[in-house]
Amino acid sequence: MLVDGEIILRFVVAVVIGLLIGLARRHKPAGIRTFTLLCFGSAIFTVISVAGPFTTSAAYDPTRVIAQIVAGIGFLGLGVIWKEGLDKPSGLTTAAAIWVTAGLGILVGLGMWVETLAATVFTLAILYSKKPLTLAHLEE
Repeated sequence: MLVDGEIILRFVVAVVIGLLIGLARRHKPAGIRTFTLLCFGSAIFTVISVAGPFTTSAAYDPTRVIAQIVAGIGFLGLGVIWKEGLDKPSGLTTAAAIWVTAGLGILVGLGMWVETLAATVFTLAILYSKKPLTLAHLEE
């Protein structure tokens, strides 16, 4: 069973991670507040799903809540993608960052600290890289 201090720690870590990712995307339509709330919200629902078996007597599957987070975030990501003509999709990186940030919030909510740290470092490295990586870059 989760104790209050551990739950609050998970919330604080989720907010910090969301802030860090939001800072990387601060000049985009989805910025600091969006990513902070997204990571925090994912952690909240994950903590609820983890604590659920201790608060209800009904049959309970915590993975169902996590699956619904992923599905719901898909709609949010879709909202930031639009097309500027047939050949120019826009907002794909922001949508992907939204999806990954939800995953980070889930990791935090589950208390998977090593995985959270590794995934956060990878995410920030990708978002802060300036030059897009394409297959043409690999061939050089």
